[in-house]
Amino acid sequence: MKVVWISGAFTALLSCVTGYTLSLNGEYDTDTVAIHMWMGIAVTAVSLLICAKVFSLQFDRIYKTALTVLLVLIFTTGHFGGSLTHGSDYLSSAFYEESDTTASQKIIPNIQEANAYADVVQPLLQSKCYGCHGPKKQKGGLRMDNPDYLMKGGKEGETIVAGKAEESEMIKRILLAREAEHHMPPKEKPQLNERQIALLHWWIEEGADFTKKIKDLPQSEKIKPVLLSMQGSPEEKALSTVPATNVEAADENAIKKLKEKGVVILPVAQNSNYLQANFIAAANIFDDDIKLLLPIKKQLVWLKLGNTYVTDSALQIIGQCTNLTFLQLNNTCVTDAGLPFLKSLENLQSLNLVGTIISAKGLVSLKPLKKLTSIYLYQTSVAKNDLVGLKSSFPKAVLDTGGYKLPFLVSDTTLVQPPKKT
Repeated sequence: MKVVWISGAFTALLSCVTGYTLSLNGEYDTDTVAIHMWMGIAVTAVSLLICAKVFSLQFDRIYKTALTVLLVLIFTTGHFGGSLTHGSDYLSSAFYEESDTTASQKIIPNIQEANAYADVVQPLLQSKCYGCHGPKKQKGGLRMDNPDYLMKGGKEGETIVAGKAEESEMIKRILLAREAEHHMPPKEKPQLNERQIALLHWWIEEGADFTKKIKDLPQSEKIKPVLLSMQGSPEEKALSTVPATNVEAADENAIKKLKEKGVVILPVAQNSNYLQANFIAAANIFDDDIKLLLPIKKQLVWLKLGNTYVTDSALQIIGQCTNLTFLQLNNTCVTDAGLPFLKSLENLQSLNLVGTIISAKGLVSLKPLKKLTSIYLYQTSVAKNDLVGLKSSFPKAVLDTGGYKLPFLVSDTTLVQPPKKT
């Protein structure tokens, strides 16, 4: 027991020294640091007191009281340590999921009338950057939750060079390989997707203005669809993805059979007969089960088949649902051989192939689908050097590769070097 207590007291003392050294870098909230530091000192002092009692074999009331006090101090010190490293809401954040999609951005009724910074850029920075560069924590001396702080930069100098996106430290670090030491956000954090990178690059390139509206800034053909994707209320966005023609209500018996298999069937918007089908809660879904969609193929516009056992045979059936605009096939068994069955989906806008063995060769077979604006390719057989060719085949689409980012923003040959260590 003596060895345990002396080891604990020594470790507490060592933690005080290393913690104090770390606090000198100025990256953390000073008030929380002060509380954490004094709690750590108290833990060390009480640990030393207990050691003295153990070595003198005095297991009296003071010894027992010190044990209780030490337990409380350890919990308290740990809590403030967690607040410093993970934010003040680190306990409650476990009960909600932070999304890594453009849905975290504001949905705007008229994108051209929106403020470029307040309505587009700031919400993006808040979701991806404030955790390490906000009011509670400033890694590298950089704070980003205020325009003045953002333009001031951090220890590495200017974060943003207005009018020069590719010279801006923010863009350089975002475009580094995810495994690189200086890549931002850190590799264990949710990453920016292609659309979000495009928005930041565009805003900086056009002057990084904090007051202008979208309509007052030049807009390239590449950024227009990205901006447009943020426009509209949820109801309007849903309706904008369905065919303009009306359709009769779906067969109730067909919907009932799907629901019995655990499929969630819902209208895409109020007062609409167009439907979405989500197989996420359905168990043991195979190719034959997809035939249940045929009676509602006219009404079906969104289909989520992720994490099911469907194969290329199912794609022959899906190809008959010609009103589909969104199709999720992530983590399924589909291959290049099945993709040609989807060429009939002329209204398809978004295709999710994450976690499949689809390659660039197979994907090119979907080149006739002119309305595709989003293709998700993370963890597929599409290689990094395939992206330039795919971009020419799908010029209107954002190729979201998740694991790495190729900046199709100014130049397809831009080389971003990692920042030099000082």
